[in-house]
Amino acid sequence: MTVSSSQRWAIVGGGMLGLTLAHRLAQAGQQVTLYEAAPELGGLASAWQLGDIAWDRHYHVTLLSDLRMRGILQELGLEQDMQWEITKTGVYADGRLYSVSNAIEFLKFPPLGLLDKIRLAITILYGARINNWRRLEQIPVTQWLGRWSGKRTLNKFWKPLLRAKLGDNYCIASAAFIWATIARLYAARRNGLKEERFGYLKGGYRRLLDVFGNRLKAEGVEILTGVRVEQIRRSQTAGQMQIVRSSTPQGQQVVRDFDQVVVTTAAPIAAKLCHGLSQDELARLYNIQYQGIVCASLLLKRPLSSYYVTNITDDAPFTGVIEMTTLVDPAELNGHHLIYLPKYVPAEDDTLNLSDEFIKEEFLKGLEAMYPDFTREQVSAFQISRVKYVMALSTLNYSTQLPPIHTSVPGLHILNSAHIVNGTLNVNDTIQLAEQHIDALLAEASKNTQPQLSQIGQ
Repeated sequence: MTVSSSQRWAIVGGGMLGLTLAHRLAQAGQQVTLYEAAPELGGLASAWQLGDIAWDRHYHVTLLSDLRMRGILQELGLEQDMQWEITKTGVYADGRLYSVSNAIEFLKFPPLGLLDKIRLAITILYGARINNWRRLEQIPVTQWLGRWSGKRTLNKFWKPLLRAKLGDNYCIASAAFIWATIARLYAARRNGLKEERFGYLKGGYRRLLDVFGNRLKAEGVEILTGVRVEQIRRSQTAGQMQIVRSSTPQGQQVVRDFDQVVVTTAAPIAAKLCHGLSQDELARLYNIQYQGIVCASLLLKRPLSSYYVTNITDDAPFTGVIEMTTLVDPAELNGHHLIYLPKYVPAEDDTLNLSDEFIKEEFLKGLEAMYPDFTREQVSAFQISRVKYVMALSTLNYSTQLPPIHTSVPGLHILNSAHIVNGTLNVNDTIQLAEQHIDALLAEASKNTQPQLSQIGQ
């Protein structure tokens, strides 16, 4: 890691990306302040209260091959508390639930013929061996899948899964999207592991975030939660970056000066916060297309199935079923069984504005249709999370259209999950993004070191 002279840094956004950046900058001897608008750290990885338990707001899993995530866990003294399991996978198709957890079950999967299955397997195996992901950016995902898997498998298997994750935006996604998904699932083999296992940390992400936050404080990082940044600008007189926020309900502003600011929020939010960007930079930020999510968390008195993930190829109000307690010991959750029901939608989709009552009714009807033994009396808690900007969509030639990380405003950097160009949105790739760019951030900062000014405000 390149170490420059100590400067004052502001990190805007307290998700895993912002936490990792703050951690590495502090290790490099920098003075760091971390801003997070929510009352707690974590962003998409944050925890919440669900019934009588505190657990992750959204579903997350760590793979044995997630070496960056495991590295952070090791630094925090938590890796020894990871629990690793082999999970099962189901598919709900043609009104029935099928297990596709191994090769034999896959070959028995009735909705596809033998030739369809062979072509599907070839597609996955070939995709796992592709190294030139940039070439795939130039090919629509449906064109690439149709070429390798055939029209029937595309329509019967791939399209429903693409719609589940991307909605109608699957039509504009590149083949790099499905390549990144396949590549992560096959990462264990590339790392010399005999098999892939799924893992979770005892205590969930709340425990991880508590320990991470305490580590940052011990490293001298100032953490400001519940603080919404309203504007980021360059001082016209002092040549410093300024963070502007309101400190009172009446809107009284507090301004603080920093040498460097790194914004980790979603691209459209960054575009609104950051003043002085060029028209090209703003256009690139606003042109990134995002998927949002409506995700229901349920506590049940009994399990639904034995599958960690159930992919759905039929019409359903949600896009998958994640049964977390096939992985997490129910004893961790006071004996409850935890279910996530995600529905991925475009960022501007009206679904994000539907009432909790409407979504709950639709989702419960969907569970009743899929699981004949399910009854509403089994539900101990039901809670809904909505996030507008979750995942940047990998469109055609995506990597060539991204905005620069080091902006035209000296001292202002924008680094967010949209810059994950050869992976998928998961915690491991988010940590990797921070660690891949930390040296470049320090090097860029050292080019124009400014004399430090006195701080304005608190």
